[in-house]
Amino acid sequence: MNLLGIGYDVHRLVRGRKLILGGVDIPHDTGLDGHSDADALCHAIADAALGAIGERDIGHHFPNWDENIRGISSLEILRRVTHILAAQHARILNVDSTIIAEAPKMAPHIDAMRANIAQSLGLEVRRVGIKATTNETLGFAGRGEGIAAIAVTSVEQIDPIPDQQQIIA
Repeated sequence: MNLLGIGYDVHRLVRGRKLILGGVDIPHDTGLDGHSDADALCHAIADAALGAIGERDIGHHFPNWDENIRGISSLEILRRVTHILAAQHARILNVDSTIIAEAPKMAPHIDAMRANIAQSLGLEVRRVGIKATTNETLGFAGRGEGIAAIAVTSVEQIDPIPDQQQIIA
């Protein structure tokens, strides 16, 4: 069975933090604020994958009160999400995503982001789409107050073979 999931994430830009998107450290004077590395792109992809199988969001699986995961790489979050999917006999087939940011320019970093995300999800790079756009100076993203990302995943779920007791009942 093929399933679709959609995810969205946003983080504020603050001074004193690295700007990490798609696992890439992007040179910029501000970075994303959060409990983890605050990689909004990876978070949107994780939520899309979890949503496709009817799971709760990453805030449930990776709560911001858990000190054991403070500063966790969001690429690690993606790896862990693939294990959550596998436990339900599911796997990601492809990802399509968009980063919404006025600055910095994302184009020079997209190939590295695709490679990082593909590796974390166990996909071929060609199965990971990443686009970037601005908000034409409108809203929080347009004012440079934060960065948002949206993602869609296609997930394949194979129903396990029922055991004989379930068939007889």
